[in-house]
Amino acid sequence: MKVNVSGKNINVTQALKEYAEKKVGKLERFFESPVTAQVTLSVEKDRHKVEVTMPINGMILRGETETNDMYSSIDLVVDKLEKQIEKYKTKMSRNIKKSALKYNSTEQRAWEENEPRVVKVKRFALKPMDIEEAVMQMELLGHSFFVFANAETDQVNVVYKRRDGNYGLIEPEL
Repeated sequence: MKVNVSGKNINVTQALKEYAEKKVGKLERFFESPVTAQVTLSVEKDRHKVEVTMPINGMILRGETETNDMYSSIDLVVDKLEKQIEKYKTKMSRNIKKSALKYNSTEQRAWEENEPRVVKVKRFALKPMDIEEAVMQMELLGHSFFVFANAETDQVNVVYKRRDGNYGLIEPEL
């Protein structure tokens, strides 16, 4: 397993890098093919945050934790990823069993192939900000939309980039 370790607002020491590579490298046992993991270590005030991103078979496994100690953050994020991998492996085995079943009709097979499905669930904390800051965050992330808590209205809003290069805002209607 290839592990890339980088830091934000922190000087990544050799000991810290080796610890992250060792711990994240233990996840290699779950995969048959080579996998690359991107580990980002960051410090904000007294919070030590670790983010790990692993692209696997067209899916992205991502874990993020923050504690007061960088080493414990690394341990916790590896535990989270192990749970995600176990969940992913279970779903894959279910899909294999489903595909092994014979269908009675072509209509049912067509319906199941076109059935919408959720492929990723993302949870994050909403930071209150104004619309201009949300647009800036969206641009910095390189995304086409950004969900945020509007500081002016205290409601969840979505800002998005339109095809013509302008921006749109989605507000809930009460």
